[in-house]
Amino acid sequence: AQFNLGGMYDVVLGVPQDSAEAAKWYGRAAEQGYARAQLNLGHMYRDGQGLPQDYAEAAKWYGRAAESGDVRAQSILGFMYAQGEGIPQDDAEAVKWYGRAAEAGDVTAQNNLGTMHYEGRGVPQDYAKALVWFRRAAEQGEPAAQANLGRIYGNGQGVPQDYILAHMWFNLAGVSGDEHARESRDNVAKQMTTTQIVEAQRLAREWMAAHRAGPE
Repeated sequence: AQFNLGGMYDVVLGVPQDSAEAAKWYGRAAEQGYARAQLNLGHMYRDGQGLPQDYAEAAKWYGRAAESGDVRAQSILGFMYAQGEGIPQDDAEAVKWYGRAAEAGDVTAQNNLGTMHYEGRGVPQDYAKALVWFRRAAEQGEPAAQANLGRIYGNGQGVPQDYILAHMWFNLAGVSGDEHARESRDNVAKQMTTTQIVEAQRLAREWMAAHRAGPE
């Protein structure tokens, strides 16, 4: 009930919007161990919404929610460890929390975990493992992961260089609005024949059809 009341003040349902009241009620529920309230309280400290902005407090509440199994909190906590935001920077801890969220299906965590393997942060550099996590997120439509797959195939890192697949994944990320991916797609296209470009475009259309997506 405390969490729900906080939500009503937060998103304006039957009461005037009041971030401070929302934070108060989220806080009461959070203190009793309610993970969703802990997550939201973390958001409010991180954004300075209804409370003074405080990354350390945000990290504390995300950490409690993460320990309780909240997948979104695990993903955010991983990011905070990776960036040293409110807590000491720790790549190994970032990998741990990204890993928990990634295994549970969080696409942001999957892409970020792939990046940690790609860059060798907190784990030995491993392009093959990076590819696995980028692909999991990319297949769920995550544009950043699609662009990362394009980069891996374009550079031939951990896989044979394949401009067709690179173009395809950059193209898919570009359809979602990633301007850098569009630029990368166009750069890759300069290395391809017309036949290869047509094939890459066909693969992208088939992927979108299979995932019930469509071009802009």
